[in-house]
Amino acid sequence: MTLSDHAERWLATNYGDLVGWRRHLHANPELGRQEFETTKFVATRLAEAGLNPKILPGGTGLTCDFGPEDRPRIALRADMDALPMDERTGLPFASTVPNVAHACGHDGHTAVLLGAGLALASAPTLPVGVRLVFQAAEELMPGGALDAISAGVLAGVSRIFALHCDPRLEVGKVATIPGPITSAADQMEITLHSPGGHTSRPHLTGDLVYALGTLITGVPGILSRRVDPRHSTVMVWGAVNAGFASNAIPQTGTLAGTIRTASRDAWVEMESIVREIVSSLLAPLNVDHTVLYRRGVPPVVNEELSTRIMTHAIEALGPEALADTKQSGGGEDFSWYLEEVPGAMARLGVWPGVGPQLDLHQPNFDLDERALGVGVRVLVNIVEQAAAF
Repeated sequence: MTLSDHAERWLATNYGDLVGWRRHLHANPELGRQEFETTKFVATRLAEAGLNPKILPGGTGLTCDFGPEDRPRIALRADMDALPMDERTGLPFASTVPNVAHACGHDGHTAVLLGAGLALASAPTLPVGVRLVFQAAEELMPGGALDAISAGVLAGVSRIFALHCDPRLEVGKVATIPGPITSAADQMEITLHSPGGHTSRPHLTGDLVYALGTLITGVPGILSRRVDPRHSTVMVWGAVNAGFASNAIPQTGTLAGTIRTASRDAWVEMESIVREIVSSLLAPLNVDHTVLYRRGVPPVVNEELSTRIMTHAIEALGPEALADTKQSGGGEDFSWYLEEVPGAMARLGVWPGVGPQLDLHQPNFDLDERALGVGVRVLVNIVEQAAAF
């Protein structure tokens, strides 16, 4: 019996549990580095199956090894944290925690990896060793993957794989590509300081609001002339705050936004370029400034051979399963693992095929639970395919 056949038998018996795990996690979300109960829930299920999960330092996140020790070991990773936002799905298993919700599908990721892990562990034999990596704090930049790597989750691992929900893909479809599949994502906050003054005499002070406007239009514009347009670099402001009175030039103001780029090389240089642009734009305006630049994550760059393994695992689901995809502007801290070992990520379709295609991080986001079984099959197939490469 192949591992694929074994997964089908496991799902036929345990699909109800798989859905139940996802719904429990969905109703009890926890923010990054606070996933204590989520970690305990997963560890308990694994221990009940006779496995030996190891909780990571800090009490959130865990790993679990099984399979042959004398063969290469591959890692399968899922993230566990939720987002700081209210849920508006109206589901009977909606979040019971105010201002915390699984609006990015990490409840599904966790349930899928738990299911795949238990299916694999119950197989008579495995062609390679397996390490399950349940990771905390993916949503907190620069990402909990760095904590996991520091804790040694990649020690002895030859490759690592992951799935991420994609509400633009129909259930049953899974997509991956070699090379970059996500983008780098940084955050920036600029604070301006001026003596302030009367709006009738801007020449006697530093016109702080005008300076904010100069940055709002100038930074994205100049950046587009400094970075190769083929790198798909996008700078967007998300917040601007200054002043209270229409006839008073304020003394302080702030801008906050994100910078995303498809190029790792551009990402490495981005902070110094942005700081130079901001300083140059403000130089004539008699306004002081500080820049708080938060480096995020590099792009997820799928390694070619690992992508072939992933592609074969998807194709094993059937001739229509493999879908096309493009590099997205979103960031994912799975990229940090791929700085250390080869691996690949794929997009798991969670759209039911009818109705609106909701986006991730929306308060009414939900996933079609049929995708859970698809995800389990793909991860099990990866283990089977990995032995052939």
